[in-house]
Amino acid sequence: MTLKLGVNIDHVATLRRARQAAYPDPLAAAELCLCTGADYIVIHVRNDDRHMTEKDLARLCKVYRKYIHLECNSSEKMQKMALKYKPFSVCIVPELPGEVTTTGGLKFTPKAFDRIRQMTEALQKKGILVSLFINPDAASVRTAAKCGADIVELCTKEYSEAKTQKQQAKLLRELALASLLAKELGLEVHAGHGLDYDNVLPVADLCGMSCMNIGFSIISRAVLAGLPNAVCAMKELL
Repeated sequence: MTLKLGVNIDHVATLRRARQAAYPDPLAAAELCLCTGADYIVIHVRNDDRHMTEKDLARLCKVYRKYIHLECNSSEKMQKMALKYKPFSVCIVPELPGEVTTTGGLKFTPKAFDRIRQMTEALQKKGILVSLFINPDAASVRTAAKCGADIVELCTKEYSEAKTQKQQAKLLRELALASLLAKELGLEVHAGHGLDYDNVLPVADLCGMSCMNIGFSIISRAVLAGLPNAVCAMKELL
C-alpha cells in the first residue's frame, strides 16, 4: 500500500523570514509539492508567527483548501482562525514558549482534555477533520479517542533521536502497539516529527499507518537537490 505524504513547508517561510523578504513563497512551494507527489500540505501557525502566518493560511486555503493540514495549539484564537479559513484538517499540537520545535505529544490534563474536546467538536461541526498529536502510548491513544478525534498523529521524536539500534527498536515497538490500538479504536493513524529518508521506512511499514507528515528533512534536501526532487524521493520511499 502506498502511504500518503504530508509535506510540511514551514521552513520555506523560515527562509523567507530570515531576510524579511516576500519570497520564497509558500504558495509556490505548495504547488510544487502537490505536483510532485505530496498528498497534503502541512503548515504550523504558531502564536509567535515565527514562520507561517494567518495570511499564509488564508492564501493557501483559498487555492488548495482540500489539501491543507493545519497544525496549531488549542487556544480560542487558533480555533477561530481555523474556523474562518476551514482547512481540510487540523492537528491540535502542544506549544511551549521558546521551544525550537514541538517537544512531544499533548498532555491531557482535565482542563486540557475539556478544551481539546470542545475545539474538536467545533471544528468537526464545520466539516474539518481533527487530528491530535500524541505520544505513542495506550493512555494517550485512548484519551484521543475519547476526545472524539478523527486522526491521531504519533510523535516520532524519541524514535528519530534514538542513539542505538536497540533503543530505536524498542521505540518502534511502542509506535507499532499505539498504531494497532488506534486502528482498533477507529482512528486514522499518522506519524511525524524528525522522520527522514533514512529512518522513515520502519515507521511507514507499521500496521495501520496511513500517512507520514515530514518537513525539515524534505526542505533540507530541497536546498541542494530542488523541491520536486526531494518530494519525489520521499514519495518513492513510501
